[in-house]
Amino acid sequence: MSAPEEHTFDEKEELEEMDEGDEDMQEEEEEEERKVYVPGIEPLQPGEELEMDRAAYRMYHECQTGAPCLSFDVLRDGDGDGRQQFPLSMLLCAGTQADTAMGNRLLVMRMHNLHGTEKEKEENESSDDDESDEDDDEGKKPKLELAMMPHYGGINRVRVTQFGQNSLAAVWSEKGQVEIFDLRPQLEAVHSSAAMAAFVQQQKEAAALFSFSGHMSEGFAVDWSPKVPGRLVSGDCKKNIHVWEPREDGASWKIDQRPFSSHSKSVEDLQWSPTEATVFASCSVDQSIRVWDVRAPPNSMLSVDEAHSSDVNVISWNRSEPFLLSGGDDGLLKVWDLRQFRAGRPVANFKQHGGPITSVEWSPLDSSVFAAAGADDVVSQWDLSVESSDVGARVEGVKDLPPQLLFLHQGQSEIKEIHWHPQIPGAMISTALSGFNVFRTISV
Repeated sequence: MSAPEEHTFDEKEELEEMDEGDEDMQEEEEEEERKVYVPGIEPLQPGEELEMDRAAYRMYHECQTGAPCLSFDVLRDGDGDGRQQFPLSMLLCAGTQADTAMGNRLLVMRMHNLHGTEKEKEENESSDDDESDEDDDEGKKPKLELAMMPHYGGINRVRVTQFGQNSLAAVWSEKGQVEIFDLRPQLEAVHSSAAMAAFVQQQKEAAALFSFSGHMSEGFAVDWSPKVPGRLVSGDCKKNIHVWEPREDGASWKIDQRPFSSHSKSVEDLQWSPTEATVFASCSVDQSIRVWDVRAPPNSMLSVDEAHSSDVNVISWNRSEPFLLSGGDDGLLKVWDLRQFRAGRPVANFKQHGGPITSVEWSPLDSSVFAAAGADDVVSQWDLSVESSDVGARVEGVKDLPPQLLFLHQGQSEIKEIHWHPQIPGAMISTALSGFNVFRTISV
């Protein structure tokens, strides 16, 4: 039996330093393996893959609907506002862009049993705990009910509203019509298995409550007024904008045949003012943003003619502040103060996305927060109330990012549209060629 090794004090110190050095090297290796990836700053190297950090999300789910949806909207439900307790549920209305005109659907989705993300299980959990966790996981699986009506032609944009007791969808499709659909049969189907069975059995092409062919062209821009129930505005690819007024019967609309037509190219997006019933904004391929009043002559408006250096794709009107948000093909996000709109200069200007902006929206619950999506397959979240002095030490490699940038969400391909949920604080939904994401980040 050999005697135990003895070390002098100096030797022990040296061994401890070596051990600490080994630990430091191990930590450095782990940091090299797992590092923060910032889109647009450093491209992925061959063999590198992005790994989702679930700790950065309070909720994350994904789903697919067959053919991809270019556009969707959130239907308000009766579960209450400001809800955050899991499990959550939500109602969406969307339209597909299938390979063939006959393969398209106008659909209502009910997502429910949506639970939050959970931390990784600890390695030392017992097998009994694992079995009970498996049973628990089974009960926490998200559920989806889908009521689909055939629709001839790909659907470019969908916007929903509550009109009396009915939930209505305004649909711009590639057949060059704006149609209004009553969603009652689909909503009943996603809430009842018996109603769903009857709905599937009787399924036929969606019959529009009302349709308008006066645009004489395809289009994308459409928006319901938040101030006057049933009032609608729609714009087409030939620069014309029409305002719709609901008739007393609640099932038809009077449409002014004199278009608002001061744009010189395609109208890409429209937004009613959330505070003034007669005012709406438009943006166009002609690089301009215009603000109109329906009481004024059709060619009378406020305008910024070179709002972006290329197509202005999307706009969003802040619900409580006089701010308009825009996104263009130039990849820029711009915030306009409508009190200074005539000056033609934005009050904020951000260039974070590496491609054209495809969707923008202010948070319905926080007037300083907005989100954007781009052709670079990124959803960004921003908070204008954050100043440089509010930001502490930043992670190495991301210190050059704007302090107002809260979060970058990835994982989808060809993101088309994003919306905040108006009744679930911080919850976002995005649609892309690869399907839907439903998520809430730790930043909002």
